[in-house]
Amino acid sequence: MTGFIHKLKLKLGDFWWSSLILFLSCRVADVMNLFVGLYLVPKYIAPSELGAVLPLSSFAAFLALPASVFALTFAKELNSLAVRSEFGKMKSLMRGVFVATALFLILAVIVCGLAMPYFLSRIRIVKGSLGFLIIAAAFIGCVSPIYANALQALKRFRALSFMNLVCAPVRLVSMLLAMPFRPLSGYFVGQASTPAANIFISVWLLRKELSVKAERYWSRPIVRRFALIFLGMAGYQSAAMLLCLAEQTVLRERLPDVESAAYYMVTRFSDITALFSGTLLTVLFPFTAEAAERGSSTKPFVLKSSLVMAAGGGALALFFAVFGSRIVSVLPNGYAYAPFAWTIPWLIAINVISTIQCIHTNTESSAARFSFLKWWIPLNLTLAALVSFLPINSLTAMLWYLSFATAVKAIFAFYEIRHSE
Repeated sequence: MTGFIHKLKLKLGDFWWSSLILFLSCRVADVMNLFVGLYLVPKYIAPSELGAVLPLSSFAAFLALPASVFALTFAKELNSLAVRSEFGKMKSLMRGVFVATALFLILAVIVCGLAMPYFLSRIRIVKGSLGFLIIAAAFIGCVSPIYANALQALKRFRALSFMNLVCAPVRLVSMLLAMPFRPLSGYFVGQASTPAANIFISVWLLRKELSVKAERYWSRPIVRRFALIFLGMAGYQSAAMLLCLAEQTVLRERLPDVESAAYYMVTRFSDITALFSGTLLTVLFPFTAEAAERGSSTKPFVLKSSLVMAAGGGALALFFAVFGSRIVSVLPNGYAYAPFAWTIPWLIAINVISTIQCIHTNTESSAARFSFLKWWIPLNLTLAALVSFLPINSLTAMLWYLSFATAVKAIFAFYEIRHSE
């Protein structure tokens, strides 16, 4: 058996072997996450509030944007230090990120206190204390990748696999304990528990690398380079998050409760594509960053990963086209959501095309190439304005808009993939 695994590892190569190991561990964790999303959440959260879960999550992510961008910028810098095994400088860099995150948190709490009551009223939720719980969950989620990115940059995918296997039960148990008392608040308690567990486990897994003495890292040229990457990442993320927030708010604000709740339910199935793309992008980042550092082409990674996503997405769409309605109907309140199961293959197609575009932008970001921002930022801002003013009042109308937006972004992305490098 050991000989077979060794031969398979040699045949696949480091990139695809790492992807396979991480993929398998993530799928074990996803069994519990799917149980949470498909059974636990619709069981405890009433249909009248279920449609608010996604816009609340998007609002929290938007407020946590600066911390999230800082963590992404850190991931690029960390890859360079990890390749050179400069762990003392890596330790100093992590400290800087934590200080910045604390400052961003203070700013977000102030903004939350001013904006959250208005936003909650727009999406028909009247729980004043919920806002700060959501912000706490979002910021813990931003801090969590700091150490996880260190494991990723060091290509310690076995450690990441172990972390996935441990943290999923933590989320499940915390939700089982909290949701029976306050369902919507309990959901975000569970959302916070996973990144909190990630932080503690990552620190333990990195204890050897971080036991070294911190070395001076920051200098004027490094701060300048860091600031440029931060601005590029901020433009990349803020435009996308603003568009997502606009779309989710429109879905909750203008659609009937049953349709906004149905959107949450059907996207639990269409988002299965994210189980593949998340693993792929996690492994892809350090490999493409390293290829760019060596001056090698990153295009083969993009093309092969895109083909894998297209093939997997096609098979998934076919499965749900046949069995989707029957599966949805057996879930809590499934009789109300089953009539919308026909949208699952459509949403899967949208997700696959969006993921291929994200593979490209993820690769370009890892290589510190930001030419795609010249179309990415204005296009996302234009689409955010468009979805806010279009007369969207049904799930079908929203799907037509999402198809249009995805197609327009894909055209630009495919053009850049063809002419990049």
